[in-house]
Amino acid sequence: MLGVRYGLDFPPFGNLADPRVIVEIATTAEETGWDGVFLWDHLAYRPPVSDIADPWIGLAAIAQATERIKVGPMVTPIARRRPHILARQTASLDQLSGGRLIFGVGLGLDGFGRELSAFGDELDDRVRAEMLDEGLGLIDALWSGDRVVHRGRHYAANDVRFLPKPVAKPRPPIWVAGSWPYRRPLRRAAGWDGLFLIGQQTPDQLVEAASVINEARGGLEDFDIVVNTPYGSDTKPWREAGATWWLTETRHDTTLDSVMAAARGGPPR
Repeated sequence: MLGVRYGLDFPPFGNLADPRVIVEIATTAEETGWDGVFLWDHLAYRPPVSDIADPWIGLAAIAQATERIKVGPMVTPIARRRPHILARQTASLDQLSGGRLIFGVGLGLDGFGRELSAFGDELDDRVRAEMLDEGLGLIDALWSGDRVVHRGRHYAANDVRFLPKPVAKPRPPIWVAGSWPYRRPLRRAAGWDGLFLIGQQTPDQLVEAASVINEARGGLEDFDIVVNTPYGSDTKPWREAGATWWLTETRHDTTLDSVMAAARGGPPR
């Protein structure tokens, strides 16, 4: 088993909303030994945030400018994006990066900036959960390169085939966001490739969440458990509890100086 990997995770807000700045951070992070750079996926956010970059443009720019680090959104709410368009975007990003995409997904929330209600998107958590599950299944099918016929409650695909396929084999990893003690998102994550444990407070919560994943999967082999805590904090307890990835915990008001300092400082080995 590989050791814990380390990633920068930050919002492309404010003075971080310039894709050229995002590229500078990512190339610096690659030079100093970080394993991944990930961007928040938001259309809107609460004041005082005003400037927001599109994460897919930022991720494409990172992919073009780097050679080694993993890239991806942390996280994309599938319910406010169309799965067939996401399938195209992610396949192209994986092609551009040479198979380095990690696809982080979740339910999304309206409370941070009305980014659901402001655009007439679904507000019911249970319905968005249905859309997430169905959307992931459709994306996975479209990534296969086979002909897809899908008639679901929320989405449809009428005898379509998407090529080229992603480079990653068997497909790009999918990390699903979830928090303890909510077991349904954990069981959802168990059906894919990783759990992004959001809002965790103690390593014991990671252990409890991992036990749910272990029971659902019948083991944790080839499964990522991802946590985020502030840069400079002690990562050892999380590593000992079973984390396979550690990401920097950032806020909506995170500054360019703080993110660049972390990029230059390198991962907390």
